[in-house]
This record gives sequence, structure tokens and C-alpha cells, in this order.
Amino acid sequence: MQLQQTIKSFIRPGEQSGYIAECLEISVVTQGETLGEVVDNLQEAVSLHLEGEDPAEFGLVSHPHILVTFELQPIYA
Repeated sequence: MQLQQTIKSFIRPGEQSGYIAECLEISVVTQGETLGEVVDNLQEAVSLHLEGEDPAEFGLVSHPHILVTFELQPIYA
């Protein structure tokens, strides 16, 4: 089995305000009021989730990167 270099995640607008970030390979979901805040929260949540764990158990290399995709809705006039 080849270990993955990245943890895929996406950020989408929250239902009422802010943003929600969710990882696809691991069980991490977080939120923030701004894009900067949600990215910081995502990094911290992933670090805490993997702390003390063997990343290989999740199919990941020892220090994976987080790949973030943004979901944006077009604004119509």
C-alpha cells in the first residue's frame, strides 16, 4: 500500500455565517468566522487528531500536507 502525501479537505460557506472545513481521509471537521480562521483551525484540528497516532494507520506519510479546496457560490446580480 502506498501512503498518501496529502490530506484532502474542503472549505465551504457555513449555513448561517463563517466557513466549515472538512477532511476526506480522516474524521476532522472544524469551523471559523473567516477563511484565515478556518484554515488555522483546520491545521490545529488535523495536528491534534494525528497527535500520538501513527499516520500510516490512516494511510498517510509521517508528515502529510493538507490540500484545501474552496467551494464558493457565484454571486448573481
